[in-house]
Amino acid sequence: MAIDKITSAGLTTSTNQPNFRNIIINGDMSIAQRSTSASSITSGGYHACDRWKEDMTSAGTWTISQSTTVPTGQGFATSLKMDCTTANGSLSANSELMVQQRLEGQMLQYLKKGTSDAVSTTLSFWVRSNKTGTYICELQDVDNTRQISKSYTISSADTWEKKTITFPGDTTGALDNNNARSLDCSFYLAAGSDLSSGTLSTTWTAKTDANRAVGQVNLADSTSNEWYVTGVQLEAGTTASDFEFLPVDINQQRCFRYFYMVGDEDEQGLGTAFYRSNTNVRFIIEPPVTMRSTPSLDQSTASNSFRVLSSGGDDLLDDWSIMSSTTDRFIICQNSTDASGTAGDAGYALINLANTHFALTSEFF
Repeated sequence: MAIDKITSAGLTTSTNQPNFRNIIINGDMSIAQRSTSASSITSGGYHACDRWKEDMTSAGTWTISQSTTVPTGQGFATSLKMDCTTANGSLSANSELMVQQRLEGQMLQYLKKGTSDAVSTTLSFWVRSNKTGTYICELQDVDNTRQISKSYTISSADTWEKKTITFPGDTTGALDNNNARSLDCSFYLAAGSDLSSGTLSTTWTAKTDANRAVGQVNLADSTSNEWYVTGVQLEAGTTASDFEFLPVDINQQRCFRYFYMVGDEDEQGLGTAFYRSNTNVRFIIEPPVTMRSTPSLDQSTASNSFRVLSSGGDDLLDDWSIMSSTTDRFIICQNSTDASGTAGDAGYALINLANTHFALTSEFF
């Protein structure tokens, strides 16, 4: 369908940009369910902005945050910030630091990868850093162990710059049509010799680690270093369209498919509970969207993190587990280790302590 675009002059023009053309989820960094800032990070994981995973090995210590530093006049309110707090100026061979998003194969079938009609993709984004030089972006086909890397240059320190990179379509290796991890879109920030001692693979090829991040600067070499990114868009075709801003509720629902924060505040309710027996209490969660796969729990495990309030009083619990009958739409949580109540009683499951969280995750690790 055609979309009306408002130009800087206030006029409208008709374009043929399809809805949901951006393969990346939360490219404007506006959703951050886990935290708006995580410090003392030395290893990989999901820390701040939803869907964005940091891979990290022997590459210093970092604060990772959702920042309000953004390019002026572009419509963005937030960015992802990487801030080095302990430097590593001499990387090990296996050192790596990257920010990446991992994508489902079933979302990408229209790219026709592995056929003679394979479609090119274009990556566009806004980036800023005090450290100028060469940086590497990579697409990795996990299903077929293939990849392609392209470089971009940060030319001016502490200045927002828009970058556009086109990756040709790959006629070798179809992506699996399922909900598993198939394609990674990665931004390198540091790379040891295991990833940078060869020749940069700027065409699709079988993955050779030494060729993946050749020429990458070491952002970890000073505690003065920081790197921001926002407006990340990966789309079919050889040209970059304007960033596709989605309504916040739609963007949030897309994130809920992979991670759903049920509660993260003291006294916040989790659900209606019932005692199956004196030592087994359960409650049910129906997430707002179908999750990518049967989720696991991401929860605090301090003593007495949770409680069930019932007619019998407070029942303090350390943690919960997911029952085997759970699905991607119907999650049954139980505690059969330290529960103590009356069989048949109903109650309400709550968070009991400050700085406690309870979430469902079906992210790719």
